Amino acid sequence: MAAEFGRLRKGAVNTTVAAVVVAALAASQAPGVTTDGAGRKVTTGTQPSPDTPAADSATGNSPYYTDLPPLNSPNPAPSAGTTVTPAAGEAGIPATVLDAYKKAEAALRESKPHCNLPWQLLAAIGKVESGQARGGRVDANGTTLSKILGPQLNGAGFANISDTDDGAYDGDARYDRAVGPMQFIPSTWKWAGRDGNGDGRKDPNNVYDAALAAGHYLCRFDWNLAEQADLDRAILSYNNSRDYLNLVMRWLDYYRKGTHEIPDGTGTLPSGRSDDGAGANPTPSPTPSTPSSPSPPSAPTTPSKPGGSEPGDGGSGGPKPTPPPSTTPPTPTDTVDHLEDAGTAKLTAMAGDTFAEKISARAETDSGKAVARVRVRFTITGDTDAVFSTGEKVAAVLTDGSGKAVAPALRAGEDTGEFTVRATVVGRSVAGLDYTATVTERAADTLARTGDTALTCVPGGEFAERVEVKATYKGAVADKVAATATLIKAADDPDENDKGPYFKDADGKPVRTLTGLRTDADGLLELPKLYADDTTGTFLLRIATAGGATLTVELKVAAAETPPAEEPTESASPSA
Repeated sequence: MAAEFGRLRKGAVNTTVAAVVVAALAASQAPGVTTDGAGRKVTTGTQPSPDTPAADSATGNSPYYTDLPPLNSPNPAPSAGTTVTPAAGEAGIPATVLDAYKKAEAALRESKPHCNLPWQLLAAIGKVESGQARGGRVDANGTTLSKILGPQLNGAGFANISDTDDGAYDGDARYDRAVGPMQFIPSTWKWAGRDGNGDGRKDPNNVYDAALAAGHYLCRFDWNLAEQADLDRAILSYNNSRDYLNLVMRWLDYYRKGTHEIPDGTGTLPSGRSDDGAGANPTPSPTPSTPSSPSPPSAPTTPSKPGGSEPGDGGSGGPKPTPPPSTTPPTPTDTVDHLEDAGTAKLTAMAGDTFAEKISARAETDSGKAVARVRVRFTITGDTDAVFSTGEKVAAVLTDGSGKAVAPALRAGEDTGEFTVRATVVGRSVAGLDYTATVTERAADTLARTGDTALTCVPGGEFAERVEVKATYKGAVADKVAATATLIKAADDPDENDKGPYFKDADGKPVRTLTGLRTDADGLLELPKLYADDTTGTFLLRIATAGGATLTVELKVAAAETPPAEEPTESASPSA
């Protein structure tokens, strides 16, 4: 049986729980809560629309967890049996889940930069919807170890949404249920689903797919989530409830203040639920406010076997316990003892180039056995603008059958020097593996003039043609290469000459050495105009680049030749 969970009902919310949530938000000055002129706490901003069909939301307005983050101000007095403040460890987010949120943010930053989607918003929604995939119970590929299903949306205290997927996603051929860590209903997933981990599938049970889908869903109307009004609209479109909006905003604010990565499967399980304490798929209590239609089946009240419902879902009272290790078979990630270098060669590249070598690491058990299907994260650290070929400084890769994970190619920026790439196992606290990479400055090994016209000038004049050269490196264009140009004394004396041709500085004064030159995107470098003083003779201009390429150009200063005078011709005498 797939794992189901008890959550606050949309449309049948217990007023006591709702009051606790709102009071807690008000006490902590939560977003969307202000004080009116009489000193009363009131909610403000975008209101839920009663006309919005549940089927048009991401979750079908399904129930959600009501756990609140720790409050900075004193906690409100909760109702008996209602837990509103989780443990201090709530700041931690399971490693694979956190990686999925950040990867989705990066993808949206590229495809929809105007949306300004923060990964903390995905984390806030993920916390409220599934308790961060049930505390990070996912495999190395990001798929939940057991399905996370909401209750039947059969109208019994919830929305009434008949089956739309023949049970393909939720296993229910009569009614739809919210599915996966971000709780999409099948009809929404059909158009909103995304492939976030590049495996060619769109699986609502995969946290990478679900997080990317949630990001696109929240950004679908050209909303700018940096604006509070648009942020409110986006959250309400996910679940059309003011209490939901306030709760998500509370977690968003909490995660923005700081969070950290924890191993997969060690996250805190949600404890907040509806007032009847029914646990998973709660059965309505026989009160006047309870709908009379048939109730969905109750969830098991005993811990399940692997692949079934999560332990503790059917209990009541205090926080749900973490399942004993023996109830869940170890995942490949659990068996990793260390990482080994898998034969990475020396990492050196010129600024702006792609590193020829790729970083590879192998995951191994304590006995040295390779571990496949483990996610290894590669992170670029240090003072560098280098990135992976994906454009990001972080990349997560699954190990292959030999236990090896190969990072995307590194691409050097303009910053030169050393930096570090650290490999770590996602969801496992084992020592990282560091790789040192070096970026050298752009270089050229050949310089050549683009023209062959002799460079001559008369004393006190200016050269008619400018000197232009082209730089190459191993036959390819050498762009953005630093260069200097110096008028030297002789071929065997590279000191700056003090007479003959010269350049002019910004003030028009003679200079005979130029620094800070750089070739353009085509490897070309055109020098400023050259002038000559009154000294005649043959002079040398030497151009040198990083990498050792040099070119010596000959310049001549000579007086203009005077054309020979024409001899007078005798005029014929007129005939007599």
